[in-house]
Amino acid sequence: MIQYTLKCTDDHRFDSWFQSASAFEKLKAAGMIVCAVCGSSKVEKAIMAPRVSQSRETAQSSNDRPLSKPANPAEQALAKLRQHVEENATYVGRDFATQARAMHDGDAPARPIWGEARGEDARKLLDDGVLVAPLPFMPTRKTN
Repeated sequence: MIQYTLKCTDDHRFDSWFQSASAFEKLKAAGMIVCAVCGSSKVEKAIMAPRVSQSRETAQSSNDRPLSKPANPAEQALAKLRQHVEENATYVGRDFATQARAMHDGDAPARPIWGEARGEDARKLLDDGVLVAPLPFMPTRKTN
């Protein structure tokens, strides 16, 4: 595994792990690497400082914050958004496009939903005037 610091054309910086340097290049060529902040696919490697191993004392003190807690304001905002969505909307999974269209057409009662849709299905919804937006997180059961 290799960790890269990446940046987009808007100079948003974020870190990501890759299986290898060639895996990074393949994903980048396929347009599958996007900015964690704005979603831009114009992402490059940023200049990185070399990682130097720490003494055990220093390593223990830097691990005071569990990985499950948000570290910065962006992560805190994403955690708050996730919590709000999960508490106030129904997860409909891959049936999102069908249910969103049914509510828009008046065939189903309107209610807040969230789920998954293929890119082409989401574009068709938008083209037809259905208000949808991508969420910057995956359902909890699909994350590590």
